[in-house]
Order: sequence, then C-alpha cells, then structure tokens
Amino acid sequence: MSMNSTPKGERIHIALFGRRNAGKSSLINAITGQDLAIVSEVKGTTTDPVYKAMEILPLGPVMLIDTPGLDDEGALGEERIKKARSVLNKTDIALIVADGAQAAEDFSFEQTILELTQKKEIPVIVVMNKQDQWTEHETDIAPLGDICVSSLTGYHIHELKEMISRKIPAEDQTGKLVGDLLSPGDFVVLVVPIDSAAPKGRLILPQQQVIRDVLEAGATAVVCRDTELSDTLARLGQKPRLVVTDSQAFASVSKDTPEDIPLTSFSILFSRYKGDLEVQLRGVDALEHLKDGDILLMAEGCTHHRQCDDIGTVKLPRWIREYTKKELVFETSSGGGFPEDLSRYAMIVHCGGCTLSQKEMAFRIAEAKDQQVPIVNYGTLIAQLKGVLKRSVEPFSS
Repeated sequence: MSMNSTPKGERIHIALFGRRNAGKSSLINAITGQDLAIVSEVKGTTTDPVYKAMEILPLGPVMLIDTPGLDDEGALGEERIKKARSVLNKTDIALIVADGAQAAEDFSFEQTILELTQKKEIPVIVVMNKQDQWTEHETDIAPLGDICVSSLTGYHIHELKEMISRKIPAEDQTGKLVGDLLSPGDFVVLVVPIDSAAPKGRLILPQQQVIRDVLEAGATAVVCRDTELSDTLARLGQKPRLVVTDSQAFASVSKDTPEDIPLTSFSILFSRYKGDLEVQLRGVDALEHLKDGDILLMAEGCTHHRQCDDIGTVKLPRWIREYTKKELVFETSSGGGFPEDLSRYAMIVHCGGCTLSQKEMAFRIAEAKDQQVPIVNYGTLIAQLKGVLKRSVEPFSS
C-alpha cells in the first residue's frame, strides 16, 4: 500500500455473490473499466475471494470482492463456498449476480443468498446479468432483480454504479478516531518508538491515520520517540491536549507524562473507533480468572513477517504469563482467518484492527460476545498489564 492510498479497512466493501458462471468477474471488469479479474467460460475460475480497490463517486474509495460460485461442488468446492460465505462478515453492500436467463427458470438459489444477506442486515442489489443474450425477454426477467446489465456491452453499468452509490449514504468518518477529542490549535504528542520491530523507512498504519485525523481537526501533531518524550514536553511551550503512545511503551511514557496531561494509545483509539471499547474493557477482567491450561487466541487482522520479539506471538504471551503466573496455551490467527468456533478459548486478544473494516471488526467482537468469550485488544490489555488502564481511558470518560 502506498503512503497516499486509502487503507483497505477504510474502504466500503462491495462483494459479488452468485452461482458459477453468473458473470461476477466480468461484472467487476465492467464496473472498474479494466480487465482486473480472470474471465473464462469454465465454471469455477474464481477459486478464492479476490479484492480490487477502486473509487465509486460519491461513495469514494471502495473494495470490490469477487467470490467463488456458491454452487461449487465436491470437497474443494465446499471449502470455496465456506470462504465465499465468510466474506459476508465484512460486506457493506452485496451484489447478488445472476445469469438472467438461468434465474428466470429457477430463482431459488439467488433467493437463498438474498435471505443470507437479509439475515446479516446487509444492503443488497440483485443484478440480472448477461442482458445481451436475452434482450427480447427483458420485460419478463427484469422484475426478478433490481437492475438488468450486460458486462459485455456495458448496458446499465453506469446505472448500477449510481445504484451502488445510493445504497449507502456517503459518511464522513473524519474525526472519529481522535479528532472529536481535539479543538483547532491543540497540540498532540505522538510517541513512536523506533526499535527492531519498527518498519524501516515508514510509520505503521495506525500512526499514519492518527496523524491525518489530528490535522483534519486543525490541531498540530508533534511526533517523537519514547526516549525523547520528557525533553519534547519541556520544550513544547504549552501543555498538549493529549499524548498518544505505542502500547508497548506505555510504562515509560506514563512515567514521563505528567498526570494532568491525558494519555492513551494508538491501539485504544482504534478499539474505540472500529470496535467496542466498553466490551473490551470488560474483557480485561478475564485476566484475573485464567487457569493453568487455558487457551488464549491471539488474533491479528493482517499478515506480516514475524520478528524474533513479535508483539502478538512473543511479547504479549510473555507479559500475560508474568502477570497471571499461570501456564497458558497460546494460539494465533491472522489476516482473514478467524475461527468460527471460539468456545475453546478462555480469552481472545485482538490487534487494533487497523487493516479490518468496521464491519468485520464488529462481527468478530459480536461473535465473541455471542459465544461468551471475553475479548480485548492489544492496547487495553497492555495498559492493564502495565498498570495504566484507568489513566489510558480517562480521555473518553467525559
């Protein structure tokens, strides 16, 4: 991802569902105006969900998701269907794509998909595709869907994009990360440790997004390392409105930040922005009830190269063991993989979710709640482990 591209997690996710050979991949190519998806007459060409970033005005940046046909067959087909269904958990708008002529004979399959989207309260558009093959029957087929299109000729593709734009009102998310805590002219000090785990030559995504939100609020972001925080605060000339730190530096940053200056972390800001901070604060209590042999799930929204002192697989497990004095078992999940059955876990520790959409993060938290498994994110947990949780959530108490 380039520094100026919209993060995947901030895009509206538009997923296409349907039978094999309904023309989902062709429709994505028609919507984008590019040959992005592989198209073939052979059924099952799309074997895994494929993500394509673009912009649809006035919605703005979106993520189109091409899914395998939900009528796939065999053991491998079942796995493909499972992956396609999992996409529903991150979908903001669903396009149910049907071969119009085929749907006219039997619409029951599309009806089943429609019921799935309605159950999850996902806005949906039913698209009758391949209009170029049945133009004389359009008056009979049109009532089955919301719009008739042809990926081949471009018929009604522009109208489909306008329909998508109307399906979800454009929402300005600016300020909902940290900006609502600020006033124009405020100073915010962002503490960014530069250690072996820090990426070379760039800031990580949460730091980038917080800086942008601070600027959008008309405030000033001052960025420093944890080792220079005391000097930075002394030279600033005025008390900052807020100090935001990387969670791993909570202990030292809390010590160096005067009590009258509000303090929190990037991860806690994301818990508030994309998740449910109250649920995750309650989840912290599970630390006090862990027993020898309990299994904890360390869940991350992205995949990355793990270093020798990785936060999710090394540091946090070590800190949790030191805090609880228990012999615990740790399992990991990353990227799009999130277990369906959570019942075996005593606790879920999730990253801030900066690469996940709000829809998917909300789904994961809801699944944990439904299965009565406590869930916390890295920031809230580390704040508790370092003894600064109460202080780190005080900026949101008013």
